[in-house]
Amino acid sequence: MTPPTLGIEELRVSFTQGPTVIPAVRGVSLAVAPGECVAVVGESGSGKTQLFMAAMGLLPRNAAVDGRVRFEGEDILGAPLGRLNRIRGSRLTMVFQDPMTSLTPHLKIGIQLAEVLVCHAGMSWSEAGAAARRMLERVRVPDPQHRLNQYPHELSGGLRQRVMIGMSLLCNPGLLIADEPTTALDVSVQAQIIDLLRAMREEIGMALVLISHDLSVVAGLADRLLVMYAGRIVESASAVEVFARARHPYTAALLKCVPGLTGPPPARLPTLPGQPPRPQDPERGCAFAPRCSRAEERCRAQRPMLQEAGGAQAVGAASLVACHFPLLP
Repeated sequence: MTPPTLGIEELRVSFTQGPTVIPAVRGVSLAVAPGECVAVVGESGSGKTQLFMAAMGLLPRNAAVDGRVRFEGEDILGAPLGRLNRIRGSRLTMVFQDPMTSLTPHLKIGIQLAEVLVCHAGMSWSEAGAAARRMLERVRVPDPQHRLNQYPHELSGGLRQRVMIGMSLLCNPGLLIADEPTTALDVSVQAQIIDLLRAMREEIGMALVLISHDLSVVAGLADRLLVMYAGRIVESASAVEVFARARHPYTAALLKCVPGLTGPPPARLPTLPGQPPRPQDPERGCAFAPRCSRAEERCRAQRPMLQEAGGAQAVGAASLVACHFPLLP
């Protein structure tokens, strides 16, 4: 059996602010198979980004991380910085929400792209420059030679995001993590970026993790969906199954908030009442219970485990839900 490209086991992340310890990720386990696209969705603050920042070793000093992270069979959580730097940017890459803050403002695009290949592939600067131009062509940046000589502020948001995607793919990674890659882009550019990720995934054969708060963004790209709430995974299933019949009330509520493509537009989109719990609040039962119309006393007293709807403990890639009273299929 082929090992997963990325395997995370019981990962916990917390932050210390003075005397207060704030948990952000509360025991998450997942696996991403070679070539698979996994979308991780949930509201802002659900722990999506912190989960993968921890896996990449990119959290600030006030963060504490516990658990296990294996990439291509190697345990990388707590690995020496030199080893992590050889993996990050080559075999394991990440595209962040705001490309303007990810690119160095005073360096030309060509220098920033070529530097990746000089550092990770041992190319000369002239070889790396030529490869950078070819990559901009592959990610459909118009007039790539001209763009290489521009600074980040001279590019539109969509072009900057294409540059960041191209930079992350220069070394043919085994896994690309894309954190809200379409944020702040208009709808037409969002579609172009998603199409680009799909095409590059097929061309390179890499695995892809897509982090988003917007289910409509991931609908046509993801093989599997993981839904996070309050630092935990509450539903895990194939994308087809989630969109056809979500089992967790939170997932169903998120789907109702997505505008439909057919029929007259609603006067007002449905909204989810209430607010997610604050991370520093103590856990009492199901974190979603205060906002759930199906909640009963058991929900407020006992936290549900992530398990198959039939009751078996979570094993493998089956459809899983963390709910005492899941929605019927």
